Amino acid sequence: MYAALWRILPGPVWVRVIIVLLLVAAVLFSLVTWVFPWVQTIIDTPEVTIEA
Repeated sequence: MYAALWRILPGPVWVRVIIVLLLVAAVLFSLVTWVFPWVQTIIDTPEVTIEA
């Protein structure tokens, strides 16, 4: 899959690296912004208290 993605990207190697880094940053941004908060509302996290 990664080889196919690498082949369809335009430009020389340094342009491809920049495009891949931008794509990874966009995916991480969307995960942190929309996906993780949505999943947190679905999963019930227990309240944990630690007594010393």
